[in-house]
Amino acid sequence: MRYVIWTFRIVILLLVAGFLFYTLPRHDVVRVVDTEVRLQDTGGWNSIFWATSEPQTTESRGRDVKFISTVLESGRTRVFRNEDTGWGWPPYFKFDSADVQARASDLERVGPEASWALVRYYGVRVQLLSIFPNAVDVRSVEGPDHRVIPLFNIIFLTGLGIMVLLVWRWWRRFRRNRIDPIVRDVQEAFEPDDEDKKEPERPNRGARMKLQEWWVETFG
Repeated sequence: MRYVIWTFRIVILLLVAGFLFYTLPRHDVVRVVDTEVRLQDTGGWNSIFWATSEPQTTESRGRDVKFISTVLESGRTRVFRNEDTGWGWPPYFKFDSADVQARASDLERVGPEASWALVRYYGVRVQLLSIFPNAVDVRSVEGPDHRVIPLFNIIFLTGLGIMVLLVWRWWRRFRRNRIDPIVRDVQEAFEPDDEDKKEPERPNRGARMKLQEWWVETFG
């Protein structure tokens, strides 16, 4: 039973960590190499990873989606979708996807004049499942050495940790003062008397068991 409880706790912890990793904002310093709008099927099984505030362009499940293709300093590519979140989840309240696309297009240069951009986004990129992170903001920076301190994530996670600690302490106090006394009363009600606790004599005990009992009684 203990293994089942710990397995359940680990699964819940992984789900919460994955949810926070997907939802909280992150930053990448990249070079913008392409911006485009293409028709995308957003009504499949992975529809939860597409924004719901964007209007459908046809009667089918497809609609036009803005994309921003970038390259990291290491040479790895990173493709972002650029969609409005509106009033939905996650609560970024993004309504300026057209402005973000324009700023990204302005930074779209190659060669010695390549500009570096800081992209703030949420989500993950899973090629096999056609899942793209959503770019929340794009702005120009001086170079690839630009560093960002995630103040929002630090404050949010600190506050979340404090809240979890307070709830845990309240639950322990509540269990100690309210639940544990009831459990003890129930256990005492079902516990037998001292005479009933004595183990009945077993006539068929082996010689080894009798020898062990004699040794304990004689020598302690």
